[in-house]
Amino acid sequence: MEATIITIMALLFLSFVALGVFVTVKVAKAAKRGVDRTIDQARRTVEDTTLRAKSFGQGGAAGELARLRLSLRTSMRATQEALQAGVAEDASLKESLDLFHRLSAHGLELDADLKRLEREPDRAWVTGQLPELAARTERITGSADALRRAARDRALKFAEDDLSTLSAQIDVEAGALRHWTGPESASGAATSGTTPGATSGTARAAGPPGAGAGEPSAIAGPDPRRTAYPWEKSARPETTT
Repeated sequence: MEATIITIMALLFLSFVALGVFVTVKVAKAAKRGVDRTIDQARRTVEDTTLRAKSFGQGGAAGELARLRLSLRTSMRATQEALQAGVAEDASLKESLDLFHRLSAHGLELDADLKRLEREPDRAWVTGQLPELAARTERITGSADALRRAARDRALKFAEDDLSTLSAQIDVEAGALRHWTGPESASGAATSGTTPGATSGTARAAGPPGAGAGEPSAIAGPDPRRTAYPWEKSARPETTT
């Protein structure tokens, strides 16, 4: 019996140790990914700042190379962020995102070529390569911009259609709320010779079933509602006082 208990305790201890090691490894990997993302973001920020300074502060081939790299990186990053944010709500953007990944391969190749030319000592030869490099950059950024703008226009069109449908439904509901005289009450009033909405003295005095003669009936107010929006106020119950 004691040996069984010791075995169970040992197994539990080993299980806790294994679980602790597993959790520690997961936390360490998550922390490493967070550090890597921070380092990558910092490196991109430094590179963008450097390219921006070169594009404005230097002339000639060096300044043009910096301008092309900055234009390429800015366009590709904006398109990637737009498509990744939109595909979560619109599954049809997945194909656009796949096309962008293929375009990114060309963008990375172009950026590597531009970066190598920054270290090329023959500035005259680099100047001769600039027209072709500018054309490649324009083709890639043009395709990226087209994807991004199409995704934005699609989202705006869906939002506009949804708002139009909602506005039409609200107009119908508003009209129904204003139509407080129904067909049955109107025909009944015409038969009895009274105006719509009028009640006899007997009906007013009787009140609801179970109430005494002449005793006013209690009006139950609406239950307070949970506030769901910043502009929504909680309903206050009506009182008989």
